[in-house]
This record gives sequence, C-alpha cells and structure tokens, in this order.
Amino acid sequence: MIDLKGKKVLVTGASGGIGKAIAMQLSSSGADLCLTGRNKSELENLQKIIGGNCQIIISDLSNSDGINNLADQAQEIMGQIDILVNNAGITKDNLFMRMSEDDWNEVININLNSIFKLTKQLIKGMIKRRDGRIINITSVIGVAGGAGQSNYSASKAGIIAMSKSLAQEVGSRSVTVNSIAPGFIETNMTAELSDDRKEDILRSISVGRLGKPDDIAGAVCFLASDKANYITGQTIHINGGMLMI
Repeated sequence: MIDLKGKKVLVTGASGGIGKAIAMQLSSSGADLCLTGRNKSELENLQKIIGGNCQIIISDLSNSDGINNLADQAQEIMGQIDILVNNAGITKDNLFMRMSEDDWNEVININLNSIFKLTKQLIKGMIKRRDGRIINITSVIGVAGGAGQSNYSASKAGIIAMSKSLAQEVGSRSVTVNSIAPGFIETNMTAELSDDRKEDILRSISVGRLGKPDDIAGAVCFLASDKANYITGQTIHINGGMLMI
C-alpha cells in the first residue's frame, strides 16, 4: 500500500476527469491536497467528497501573475509543497494549415509554459529541503504526434524533454522529475469524439478499451511515493498497448 501521509501535494487541472481521479487516489493514500483549476463548482464538489485534508484555489495559468499568485497561495495554505502534479491542459485542434497563431500560442502557453513557470516557483523549496517530486502529465500524442494536433503534440513533447532535462539538474538534491503519457482515457475530452473515430482508436489499442482516469492516478501515486525514489527522468506510457516504446 502506498503511504503519502503528511505529504503536501498541489494538483493542477483538478476539476477534470483525470485530475479528479488523481486527487481521490492521493487523498486515499493519506496526502494533504491543494487542488487548483478554473471550474469553481467542480472543485468545491470534489473538496466536499475528499473532506478535511483538501484545500482549493481557483487559478489562471495563462499568465505569470496568476501562476505566481497560485504558488504563493499554495505554499501559504499548505506550509510547503512536497509533490507537484502538473495536470492542467487544453486543446485547440485544427489542421496545421488552418491553425491560427493564437490557437498555437494558447495551447503552448497553458500546456507547456505554465508548467515551466509553476515548477520554477515551487521547486526552489524542494531543492532546499532536498526532497521533492515533480510529476508532469503529458500524452501519447506528444510521442506519436496526431493529425490536427500539431500545437498539442508540440506542447506535450516539450513537457517530456523538459522533464528529462530538469531531472538531470535536480537529481543530486533528491528531487525526482517524471512524466506520465496517457493514451486515450475516458474523459469529457474523449466523449466529444465521433463514434467512427472511437472505433478507429479502439482498433489500435491492444487491450481493446479506452483507459480510465484511475489508470493514470495509480501511476501518479506510485511516482509520488518512496517506492519511486530511484526513478527520475522517465516517461511512463499508459496507453493500453496503443503505442509500445
């Protein structure tokens, strides 16, 4: 059993399907949570379900001021952040030749730049304490690419490369940095896919089903725990055999 009792965890994008599952499993493992996102009602409902070891912050990750305010509030509320789970992300899909510069920049900004900025604020304390976990949620699309998703795939590939580089810089301070690359998971995002597209996807998945948010949350809890002390700079692929690396 994974024991995270006493660990202070910040989870971004906690109002979405994967974020909720991550929060629930971290809480079940004993962690004290600070959850952030844009959907206030969803976060408040999640807070009620989890109970006393859960704080929420409504945040805007699109600009530096919002990110700095989030980092300051989270550390003030929690005392310190031992584990950061960068889960927030958006899509603005279109074919490359039709994609606007605004849609390119918005996805890169939220999915990649915000992780750089927030991690930079919170990793300082981890380095000083010589203990910490950074867990970044990327995507199978960041490895394999995806038609109509050049902005999204670029942002997610950037997360993987950044995580590997940062892991090399902070490993000597007992701070680990890893990524998790989900395949197609049952969330509101995949619910919007057409039936034909879902059938195409299922045919490419060895286990014959979409993933569940709990499949991702379990890996997050493992990487957050002492059982993963010797794992850093890695990308954990959770895609049901859709892509085998």
